[in-house]
Amino acid sequence: MAISAADVMKLRKATGAGMMDCKKALTEAEGDFDRAVEIIREKGKAIASKRAEREASEGVVLTKTTEDGKFGALVVLNCETDFVAKNEGFVAFAQKILATALENKAADLEALKALEMDGRTIADHITEQTGVIGEKLDLSHYACLSAEGLVAYIHPGNKLATLVGFNKEAAVEVEKDIAMQVAAMAPIAVDKDNVPAEAAQKELEIAKEKFRQEGKPEAMLDKIAQGALNKWFKEITLLNQAFIKENKQSVRDYLKSVDAELTVTAFERFSLDA
Repeated sequence: MAISAADVMKLRKATGAGMMDCKKALTEAEGDFDRAVEIIREKGKAIASKRAEREASEGVVLTKTTEDGKFGALVVLNCETDFVAKNEGFVAFAQKILATALENKAADLEALKALEMDGRTIADHITEQTGVIGEKLDLSHYACLSAEGLVAYIHPGNKLATLVGFNKEAAVEVEKDIAMQVAAMAPIAVDKDNVPAEAAQKELEIAKEKFRQEGKPEAMLDKIAQGALNKWFKEITLLNQAFIKENKQSVRDYLKSVDAELTVTAFERFSLDA
């Protein structure tokens, strides 16, 4: 039977599949639109299964906050090649997932995958898009924050993004400064108290052994190693890091110079190149 261009376009709009794939699906379905949609979805599942073991290390990292600035989300959608990662359709698909996360305030990755988007779960959409694009897709990471003040920052290229929460709203420029600080300096915690005790203890033992190997007196090892640990805290905790715009002051001091009560409550950072 003859398949009209209008039918092909309608199926393409509904599934995102290529023109030839849509025409083939409609021909196989003998013009039955719903059956053609199922054929394309089945193709997606088959391709997803075949590519399950492939490495999907490229992709995009996107983040955004709700209009009231009280909730923010960060998503990582992976693909196999940089060519696909830069495709407008792929980026738009990731943005749609992010918008759904914000609208529903998804709590975690599994909850996000289970959310419905245009009548189907996000997990199903990812499987289908694997068939449409022809590469393995993976929604590999999701994080969210709630705070009195939030800023979302995406580094040019969509490979790195940060989400920072504050105890109160601050000027846009101040919030952006801190978001870029997190992007550039990759802290692992907000302050010393947020560093896991076991991680700090391990770092202390490493420092002791290093100075022991250097021949430092055993009686001095604790004091010297503690100094090294304090230096490590300054490097890896956001509030104690040197501020990138003025390295003579810490991030904590910079925030206090803006507002004595202003501080960071939490942050999320993800980089595909890390």
